[in-house]
Amino acid sequence: MKKFLALALCALMMLSVLTACGGGNGGSSAAPTPAPSSQGGTPAPEAPASDLYVGVFYYTFADAYITTVRTAMDAKLDAAGIKYQNYDGANNQATQLDQINTAITNGANLLVVNIVETSSPDAAQQAANAAKNAGIPIVFFNREVADDVVNSYENCAFVGTDAPEAGHMQGEMIGDFLLANYDAVDLNGDGTISYVLFKGQEGNAEAEYRTQFAVEDANKKLTAAGKPELSFYNAGNSDKYLVDQTGSWSAQAATDYMTTILAEYSEANKNMVELVIANNDGMAEGAVAALQAAGYNLGKDNADSKVIPVYGVDAMDSAVQKINDGQMTGTVKQDGDGMAETIVTLVKNIKDGAKLMDNTSSMNVDDGVAKIRVPYAKITA
Repeated sequence: MKKFLALALCALMMLSVLTACGGGNGGSSAAPTPAPSSQGGTPAPEAPASDLYVGVFYYTFADAYITTVRTAMDAKLDAAGIKYQNYDGANNQATQLDQINTAITNGANLLVVNIVETSSPDAAQQAANAAKNAGIPIVFFNREVADDVVNSYENCAFVGTDAPEAGHMQGEMIGDFLLANYDAVDLNGDGTISYVLFKGQEGNAEAEYRTQFAVEDANKKLTAAGKPELSFYNAGNSDKYLVDQTGSWSAQAATDYMTTILAEYSEANKNMVELVIANNDGMAEGAVAALQAAGYNLGKDNADSKVIPVYGVDAMDSAVQKINDGQMTGTVKQDGDGMAETIVTLVKNIKDGAKLMDNTSSMNVDDGVAKIRVPYAKITA
């Protein structure tokens, strides 16, 4: 009996050892849940690897136009039943690249990227390389990336606009308006229209072209009619534009600039700024705020208020309302909903097992590179 008890005790001890050793090679069989982004958005639910999980990276949530794109894209992705997570790059390229790498690690299998840094192709190329190394598609949008970046990977595309087009449209609107209202705009009666231009960001393709062609095309119309070219308000500024030093194209930057300008340049001093050109509606509305504080651009209900023509780009609802109210003069529509719809078309292609650029034959696609252009439109009262 003692021998039987000893053998039973030995067998029990061996079973305990085997069980403990087996536990060291295990762990949870469930896939790890992606960590929530501290930059906003809702993490996608845990899903099989075969399901589409899209990482959407915005250069900043603070940009008013980008907010319209994000709102439209969220709605369209939700309607399509596509899981996604939004990331706020907070206008910091290092942050955004970290977010991209983290999203890939957490299971994102398609990237949609509104790149932060546009002054060189390096950041976009790093993002494209990350997607290529992971074997997943990437769609850049809104902020132009180099053809070489797009062509470096067969599953890479860009959705944006024809950057020069907005500048051309803005310049044409300005030229036509000035020729129809020249004497009223020329507040000091010196025969020349003095202007200020808010560029937004150095090195950004949209900012560069808008800055160039808004003035060039307006000048072509003026000189063809025998009028002098526009004159930048500050002769000491050889650039002939002002930049938002934060790179955010912000209303606040334009308000601050315009408030400072109006302290020195005024009708009383006979050197009033007579025209405002802004590369987006945010800065245009910021300029309007400063002008209103000085008694200008108070709208149709204030018949005694003089109006300084203010032009923007984006056709934000608030800007269009200001145009209809007589506080702004014009803008160029950058179609946020159309851009979101185009991006989601590409996302659906991947969801359905098609090629990235399928179903784009009716769209405006560049020759030799997977770039789709969403058209602009002129908006006036």
